[in-house]
Amino acid sequence: MTNKVQNDLPENYNELKKAANRTSSWRTRFDAVEELGQYNHSKVIDVLTTRMTKDPVFKVQEAAYRQLKGLGEDVQQPKQTKFDIIKGTSKILLRIKKSLPADHSFKEFEEKFKKMRLDVYDAYEGEKGAGFDKWLENEWASLLKK
Repeated sequence: MTNKVQNDLPENYNELKKAANRTSSWRTRFDAVEELGQYNHSKVIDVLTTRMTKDPVFKVQEAAYRQLKGLGEDVQQPKQTKFDIIKGTSKILLRIKKSLPADHSFKEFEEKFKKMRLDVYDAYEGEKGAGFDKWLENEWASLLKK
């Protein structure tokens, strides 16, 4: 699939920029990055560079890198973090656990996490992929010991 790169801003640039920065959905950011990569314009390159260097989800960083390379930009491939992709995640999870009754279930914890911090939930879901549920359950289980 080869798309022709255009040298002007897309008509829906403002919407795409907003989507590329939407913290509650890594998929929305990913899709926006993919679409923005079809336009070789300094404003688009700025948005893609920010996603490549600052997005908490590695898949989005990689997509932005790939798009920037495709636009001829001299960029370094991002490195995947091995630690918390969002600083303070352990404290956030502990706060959520403490806000629930002592005998709460994993499902109750997961629902409250999603409701209280969708941005963090979504980022880890995107980063962990198929292993997300297992990761979250392990995090929850370790919190029960605290």
